[in-house]
Order: sequence, then structure tokens, then C-alpha cells
Amino acid sequence: MAVARALLPGRRARISVKHGEVFTRRWVVEVMLDLIGYTVDRDLAALRLVEPACGSGAFVVPAVERLIASSASRRGALDGQALTALQAFDVQPQHVERCRQLVTKMLRSSGVPAAIATELAHQWIRQRDYLLSATAGANLIDQGCEPEADFVIGNPPYIRFDSIDDKVRAEYRARWPTMSGRADMYVGFYERALRSLKLGGRLAFICADRWMRNQYGSALRQLVARDHSVEAVWTMHDVDAFEAQVSSYPAITVMSRREQGEVVVAETSRSFDDGAARALAAWTLNSSDVAAEGVGYSAFRLPQWFSGEEMWPTGSPARIALIKRLNDNFESLHDPANGTRVGIGVTTGADKVYVLEHDDPRLDHIESDRLLKLAVASDTRSGGFNWGGRWLINPWKRSGELVDLADYPGLRAYLFEHRTRLAERHTAMANPRSWYRTIDKVSHELLSREKLLIQDMQTSLSPVFEDEGCYPHHNLYYVVSTNWDLHVLGGLLLSRVAQAFIEAYSVRMRGNTLRFQAQYLRRIRVPRYVDLGADTRQALRDAFIARDVRAATTAALNAYGLLAQDLD
Repeated sequence: MAVARALLPGRRARISVKHGEVFTRRWVVEVMLDLIGYTVDRDLAALRLVEPACGSGAFVVPAVERLIASSASRRGALDGQALTALQAFDVQPQHVERCRQLVTKMLRSSGVPAAIATELAHQWIRQRDYLLSATAGANLIDQGCEPEADFVIGNPPYIRFDSIDDKVRAEYRARWPTMSGRADMYVGFYERALRSLKLGGRLAFICADRWMRNQYGSALRQLVARDHSVEAVWTMHDVDAFEAQVSSYPAITVMSRREQGEVVVAETSRSFDDGAARALAAWTLNSSDVAAEGVGYSAFRLPQWFSGEEMWPTGSPARIALIKRLNDNFESLHDPANGTRVGIGVTTGADKVYVLEHDDPRLDHIESDRLLKLAVASDTRSGGFNWGGRWLINPWKRSGELVDLADYPGLRAYLFEHRTRLAERHTAMANPRSWYRTIDKVSHELLSREKLLIQDMQTSLSPVFEDEGCYPHHNLYYVVSTNWDLHVLGGLLLSRVAQAFIEAYSVRMRGNTLRFQAQYLRRIRVPRYVDLGADTRQALRDAFIARDVRAATTAALNAYGLLAQDLD
């Protein structure tokens, strides 16, 4: 209870700044209720709907309206038998009181006696922290905490990792294991809700979609793939879905506790509104067509969803269908067992110490076998590799052990000049005897290998061939392979097919800048080199050398067995 109080106004003022509150527009709520099947043609009083963070009643009020209408056509006014039909949570007493007042008024207007209306409102709406009112069990949720839910619906609070009190966060994580890494609070709401569903039960949240594509969402994606199914993902980034503007990128996600089947993927635009939402919902629920387009939306019906903890792609429905098809039929670019590896360059933790320019006079006093040619991002920007003259000071032996500084007086003198700075790094404090290590070890075998170098943070994938014995810096990612001609592989990576993978999985930054980190590069699927014909190999090689994206794409389409319109 002490943890719960930490989230209440006055007790936890900073986290209460906004409580992650973003109230959802009525038409969005109505379509979400339709998508999970909470409709008046069903006996809703005999079912159980849960709203994890009810706020001022954006979801509760429309749900109760449907509950009243459903009961009126079957048994008349609601009574005490409906005590378990709804359960709403909120940590803020003013929200709880406001919702109770609204619900009581609605019940009274429908003919429910005052005493029963008050009892129902108080039973349905509780001041309680949803994440602290239950605990993940060995299978789903601890039995005995509460009845299982037929429906869970809502807009979970969007509270970032750094804004959650340390003690509260520790308690959340102890209960909900998918809240790993730097997971924001809504991840716990997803897990708690999914675990509470009955067999066949459905969940619909409108929420930030970051968890679908980043590292901290991997455990949640794995939970979904193992025990649940994805039924619909509507991307709503540009839609006016809330009462106030938000900086997050929301999506409506519908999931259920049943075997995975077809999935509707929809992309919406700014013109998506009430009427368009109703049309898209009708197609989602009732049509067998593979694709649909309407005012402000396009949609595609996939036969299956992505498995395990792998990231869920984004983009147009047709593009997601293409990515799914390629994932199912080709192997990952990163395939160490078969000789191809994606990695990142060296992180030193103190570049001002370990990286020196070619004209720095201090280079003359450091033993030459402790200096490595360093490749940095600016060396690749012309489309070819042009070494800029930077050197990496290397304290590592080929064996992976640190050198003995007594054997290198020049290196020792230089590093001791900077010992205070180097010893302040976390890696040095964790092992004081190794105070002069770089954060990453140097892999000497990488020096002699041909590499494709890829700069992070660009608008397009632009691999560069390097065979000059340089070691990549941490702002470069690299690809090495024992079974590919790297000029042929470079042609594939230069193509729009490879670009499609990055656009589908990468975080998108300002100015349409994409991240080309290893986790995204490893999502690229490629054909086997031995399966490519001689003409295709030559076309890819020529396109890479000429830096011709169009020619590379034409050759790549042939390599993947695709048509040009597949990329449209």
C-alpha cells in the first residue's frame, strides 16, 4: 500500500505531474469497443470488462451505456447480479469519484434504484493501482486475485521509465517481468491485462507503439507470441485521437487469448475520422478481402503474425505484408553459423584519449604496434572509403588480454598522463586494475578482413567497401562474410529492398533520419549467395561499384523473386 501511495497526488507530486493522462476521443473509444466485440447484441451483464486506468471516464461511460442497453433488452434495469460486469481502476481519487458520479447518474436514469446504482458504481470503480493489485503467476496471473476478464480496454498511462519512482518501479518489475530494461509503465499494463484474459478474451489498447520495435519490448512481444494472438494493429500516428496533442506515436492494438490467426494491419492518416473508423472496423470484423482502402486509411489482412520476441515492423499494410513474406522465405543477414556477421565498431569510453589525428605529435612517442588505423563515419561519406588519418591507441593483445604497460614505455607514459580521466569511467571503476582498457576489446582478426561499413543515422542505407586494414569506430557498423563476395552483398544492401527492412524496423528521427544500428541491420533478409545466378551477381556487383541504387534494386528484385510494384 505504501508503494501505491507513492503514486497518489500530494505524496508523489512529480510523478503526478500528468500521471501519463491523455484522454481519448469518444469515437475512438466506440470503435475500440466494437473491435473487441463489446456490443449491445450480447448479454454484457454476464461478461466482465476491465478498464485499467479510467481517468475521467472516457471508456467507462460508453461501456456502461452499452451495458445498460444490453440489459434493457434482456432483463430490464441492471441489478446486483451485474456487480462483476465491470471493473475500473485509477490511482487518483478525483477520477474515481468523478466516474462514480457519472455512472450513478446513468444507472439512475435507466431505472436502477438509488441504493443499487450507488453500490454498482462503488463496486465497479475502485481507487487502486492496476499494476499493484495482482502479480504475474507461473502461468498467467495469480489465481484468486480477481476473476478473469472477457475484455480489457483502455489507454494506459504513458509514463516514461525515468519518471517512475525507483521503489515503485522495483515493485512493478517484481510483479511484471516484461518491464525489463528501460520499459515505460504501459508495458506493465499490457502484461497485466493480457495475463488476466479468459480463454477467448480480448484486449484493445490505444497506446504508444514503441514497444513493438525496441529492445525493452522484446519480453512483452514474446509473451504475446507464446500465449496470445494479435488480431489488429491500426497505426494512428497522425490521427486526432485524443483530447490533447501527444508527442508519442499511438496505435490501436487488439489482442486475444487464443491461437494466432489472421491479422489486420492498417495505416491511417490525418483525415481518418469517426466515419472512416467505423468503415475500417466493419471491414476488419466482417470482410474476407485481403486489402481495403478508404478515406484516411489503407489496410491489409495477413494470414499470420511475427513470432517470438522479434520486432514488429511498421509501414504501409502492403509493406508489412512484404516484410512478412521475406521473413518467411529468406535468412537473416546476420548468420554467424554460415559465415556472415553484423557488428559495431569499438567504443573506448574516452575518444579524446584513445583517438589521435594523423598530425598529432604524441603519436611519435607511442609504440607503432599499439596504433591501429581507425575508420570513422566521415571516411565513408563520399560513397567510397577514404581514410582520414585517425589512429586508435590499442591496449589489447591478440589473445584478448591487456598488454603489460611495462613492456611499452611510450604507451605507459601517454596513458598515465590521462590516468585520472580514464579511471573515472565506469568500466575502470568496475575493475581498477584494468583502468586503461577501452570499453570494447579490439578484435584483431577484423583488421585483415574485407568489410562493408555502414554509417548510423542516415536517410538511406549506404554500405561502403573497406579493405585497407582499418578498425571501425563505434559510429560505424560493419558486415563481414566468409561466403559472400562483399561487392555482391553490397549491391543487395544498396537496394531499396534492403532499405525497406530498415524503414520497417528502425526508429525514425527528425528529417526522416533512420538508425542503422546492428539490431536493425540484422533484420534484413537475404537470399543465399549460392542461389544467385552469375548474371544477378554481376549486376549487383556492378551496381554497388557504380553506387547505382536503381540498378541495385532491379538486380535485387530478381534475387528475391519480387516485382517492382512489390516495393510501391
